[in-house]
Amino acid sequence: MLKKIVTTQKIKKSGVIAVIRAKSAKKAVDISEAVIAGGLTGIEITFTVPQADQVITELSSKYQDTDVVIGAGTVLDSVSARLAILAGAQFIVSPSFDSSVAEICNLYQTPYTPGCQTLTEMQTALKAGVDIIKLFPGAIAGPQMVKAALAPLPQLNLMPTGGVNLENMTDWFKAGVIAVGAGSNLLKPAENGDLAGVTATAKKYVEKLNQIRS
Repeated sequence: MLKKIVTTQKIKKSGVIAVIRAKSAKKAVDISEAVIAGGLTGIEITFTVPQADQVITELSSKYQDTDVVIGAGTVLDSVSARLAILAGAQFIVSPSFDSSVAEICNLYQTPYTPGCQTLTEMQTALKAGVDIIKLFPGAIAGPQMVKAALAPLPQLNLMPTGGVNLENMTDWFKAGVIAVGAGSNLLKPAENGDLAGVTATAKKYVEKLNQIRS
């Protein structure tokens, strides 16, 4: 099976992608480990993290040949995308669509998930070979936007990020998304160095996801 398809299926299976932001590479690794310990298998290391490529390399090496999928987020240009892919990133996420990033991801058979808000942006992304579109900011769009977009474009694979939490996860999946991106709500305990709290919250996300899928 094609590498790109395998990774896309792993993202869908994971259901929840933890968006990791931290002030140091070590903290990013520690937070990621705490999330994985809670049972979540989707990790997005944002390029706002210092030495993000090194974090990706460390995690990708440790979790290769497992269900854990490691990606790079906040990727703004093709140079950063290539750096992330060579570091071991299995998928690339951007806050908005960029054709040069789409091209480099297609070259390396790596799924590209750009942030889109309008149908025009989504259609442009589809034409560029994008497999999963990040509905961003999710808090502004809301689950109703998912239903509205899937009506004319039922082939869309949507993953909302921003504003996703335990309380509204069910609404997002009922609307038709294939996965969600979770950041501040999931990682809030880490602000006080409470990694055990991150693991506990991750377990709640896993429990909620299993309830939704059952």
